[in-house]
Amino acid sequence: MKTRATVLLVLAAALSLAGCAHHKPSPETPPQNPPGEPPPEPGAVPAVPLKQPAPMQLVVQGRPDTPLVSLRLVFHTGSIDDPKGKEGLTALTAKLMAEGGTQKLTAAQLLEALYPMAAELKVVTDKEMTTLSGRVHQDFLPAFLEIFTDTLLQPRFDPAEFERLRANALNAVRNGLRSEDDETLGKVGLDALLYAGHPYAHYTGGTVQGLQSLTLEDVKAHARRVFTQDRLVIGLAGPVDAQLHQAITSRLGALPATGAPRVELPTVKSSAGRTLILQKPTLSTAVSMGFVTPLRRGDPDFFPVAFALSNLGEHRQFIGVLFNELREQRGLNYGDYAYAEHFIEDRGNGTFNRTNLVRTQQDVSLWLRPVVPANGVFATRGAVYFLERMSKEPLTQERFDLVRGFLQGYTRLWEQTDQRRLGFAIDSLYYGTPNFLDHYRDALKTMTPQSVQAAVKRQLAPEKLAFVFVTEDAQGLAQKLKSGAPSPITYASPKSPELLKLDEIIIQQKLPVRPDAIQVVPAAEFMER
Repeated sequence: MKTRATVLLVLAAALSLAGCAHHKPSPETPPQNPPGEPPPEPGAVPAVPLKQPAPMQLVVQGRPDTPLVSLRLVFHTGSIDDPKGKEGLTALTAKLMAEGGTQKLTAAQLLEALYPMAAELKVVTDKEMTTLSGRVHQDFLPAFLEIFTDTLLQPRFDPAEFERLRANALNAVRNGLRSEDDETLGKVGLDALLYAGHPYAHYTGGTVQGLQSLTLEDVKAHARRVFTQDRLVIGLAGPVDAQLHQAITSRLGALPATGAPRVELPTVKSSAGRTLILQKPTLSTAVSMGFVTPLRRGDPDFFPVAFALSNLGEHRQFIGVLFNELREQRGLNYGDYAYAEHFIEDRGNGTFNRTNLVRTQQDVSLWLRPVVPANGVFATRGAVYFLERMSKEPLTQERFDLVRGFLQGYTRLWEQTDQRRLGFAIDSLYYGTPNFLDHYRDALKTMTPQSVQAAVKRQLAPEKLAFVFVTEDAQGLAQKLKSGAPSPITYASPKSPELLKLDEIIIQQKLPVRPDAIQVVPAAEFMER
């Protein structure tokens, strides 16, 4: 970023991009409907292609004031490249390459080699992106660079490690996702509902039957198909120099130049009003709601919509309307948050969205949990009510100034590490949004309560929402949703007359739920195939 003295260096074929780094991003032009074809259905979201960086494009952020070198290899491949019936192949392939050892080192020896360097090496796979990241002290850089690149160039593909990691992946679906993590289960369920029939629909980690079908030969072939030069962006940060640029590009030049053709993503049909209830033994109810949106970084409405959803509830922050209204004033649950684009928590930072979750088709979502089952419908109505209220009336100037001040500081925390700054810079290549966070802070200066309200009206209609619940009494919840009857709430302690008066409105808030589109699925069967 400009404020961090960031330098964006690119290969000769893409120098023109760096020359445009200080211009404001222009909105994407939606594709025109081909002559003779019917227009898309209302609420459908077509796949507007992302921008494509040059093969092995280099993003460099030099920092001579630190001894730590950060490396970030982002491949434009993810779970959308999983063949039908082999869901989980991309994630397992990436995991086996990063953790299963190299031709020179077994998996155990790999860990032993990294330990005295205090080096970091990890891999993350999403729908369209797979990121191999590393960090090491500059004194150990030559040895680390060889190991880091050998995971891609000379993976061991050990049969025992394949079986171990596949067993871990199966356990993550059967026990982690289905049994232990209602938060993630609800969010994965929302993916499955919003993107039904689309390559985004299945869990990135795979399905039970998909993982069971995989062989070591599948993994070897897939590595050659998708971990290729034409899908790779290389990020470097810290005390880096031309010698490192040359060394890493030279070594990674041994990757296949090209591989499988890119997956062509279909238009996403509207899921408005649809509801999925995942039934499992649990003491609480988790609620996820959202919709697929054509809005993504670079659209003029993106920043005001992000502002509005931050006002509703930034992840794990206490400033949000939902947090204060549902948790603090009513004691309903723990977390109440809203997201302007797909959110997966960065485990290294705790509150921030992970970078390199670039997606062609994005989604807006709200998340509430854990809610006492008796209050599940009321809490859902509350979230919809406060979302809808933002389109009916602008924020007060006092509230607007509070959120704006918070975001002016909070957005700087998003870029506080070299890895995160590299992540944002690489994301910007695909979205065409150079200096993204600087532009966000610039936009905050010119926004008004009225401009935010106008963007909310255009982009955040509650009628677009689809709903996912994780609960035990699935049939009882389904009947409540179908009936549309008021959902009264009682409190263990006295509440103010103002709060109780607002509750009378919330208990009758219309939920955009279609009674004929409520599906109950046992969690034990979810992501089975």
